[in-house]
Amino acid sequence: MLMQDSRTTDHWYALFTRYQHEKLVATALSNKCYDVYLPVYRAVHRWQDRDKQLSLPLFPCYVFLRGGLDRQLQILTTPGLLHIVSWGGRPAVIPPAQIEAVKQILGSGLPVQSHPYMRCGDRVRVRSGPLMGLEGILERTKGQARLVLSMEMLGRAAAVEIEAWNLERVGPVPVLPFSRSGEATA
Repeated sequence: MLMQDSRTTDHWYALFTRYQHEKLVATALSNKCYDVYLPVYRAVHRWQDRDKQLSLPLFPCYVFLRGGLDRQLQILTTPGLLHIVSWGGRPAVIPPAQIEAVKQILGSGLPVQSHPYMRCGDRVRVRSGPLMGLEGILERTKGQARLVLSMEMLGRAAAVEIEAWNLERVGPVPVLPFSRSGEATA
């Protein structure tokens, strides 16, 4: 019999699911008595004849699980689940503060939506407003997002502060190399 370390029962782990199987996986794991968290937000989708309010996963293809890794076989045999996100051959621990932050923004009543992850140095384009269509490099200074426009011929650049929600990544999305087991390779 395996004893679970009491210190690991409060750890959160990310589970990677098939596309649009997040709710199925969360429900199945909840039915198996696991502590599961699937953050969702409300979105209105418009079709030609009607509008429909949907509940969508904030992080597509991910469900969060607290503890329970002593029963990994039960977890991994859940329909729609592909793997437990791992780092260095071990399940990657999600800091509880990050899960609590997600719960706080979802509980705030403010409009929330899924947004692509962008890092400093990513090439981005402005989606709307007076700078719509401009492309540059994302930079963050003192918590503010900045769009840096380069004048290569002059060896100079200009930067303008902009809301990060108004930016979209240009070009291919940088991908961490993962093995078939879902483990990130460094």
